[in-house]
Amino acid sequence: MANRYKRANLSLSFIEHDRVSGFWTWLFVLSKLPELGDTVFIVLRKQPLIFLHWYHHITVLMYSWFSYTEYTASARWFIVMNYCVHSVMYSYYALRALNFKPPRSIAMLITTLQLTQMVVGCAINIWAHGFLQTAGKNSCNISEMNIKLSIAMYFSYFVLFARFFYKTYLSTNARKGKRPIQVTASSTATSGQYIDSGSSLTGKSDVQSLLAGGQANSKIKAQ
Repeated sequence: MANRYKRANLSLSFIEHDRVSGFWTWLFVLSKLPELGDTVFIVLRKQPLIFLHWYHHITVLMYSWFSYTEYTASARWFIVMNYCVHSVMYSYYALRALNFKPPRSIAMLITTLQLTQMVVGCAINIWAHGFLQTAGKNSCNISEMNIKLSIAMYFSYFVLFARFFYKTYLSTNARKGKRPIQVTASSTATSGQYIDSGSSLTGKSDVQSLLAGGQANSKIKAQ
């Protein structure tokens, strides 16, 4: 019974035989390209672009396209998780763009969901690897290379998002009521610079002024 369940969930039928699943899988793969749009806006606006942001977007795009060429069976799990988490995350950003102020706990919840997604992603890859070892390499439509790339990607995401979660919500500055400067509606924020939680930045000029002030202070200290 357990092997039958595994075989059903590690086959490629969800793409080839189920047109609905195949359609949404195709849209998911294509969606990784326009998701780079927010990165482009950050660069064009000359705002800080942290490693987590561009690394996450580029590697997801490359892995998604690579997996689609193989019709990777375990991709159904990754796609469903990503759709669910992103639906919450982009709803949150839409509210922020409309000048609503969701409670801080919502932002913490989103990052927690992302961390959970990474843990489940690693677990699925370990599960798929074990199934290949016991049932044979032809028993599941997933390659060893895909498993290695996927688990490396998910584990690196977990480390980076855990670091982001700590610096944003659990660090000394965060506990003192300060938060990282948010210069864009993105899944990440700039690191190393904090403002009081009671203050707000009204636009790009405010960010530039704050950064310029910090540079001026650094020059004074250097002298």
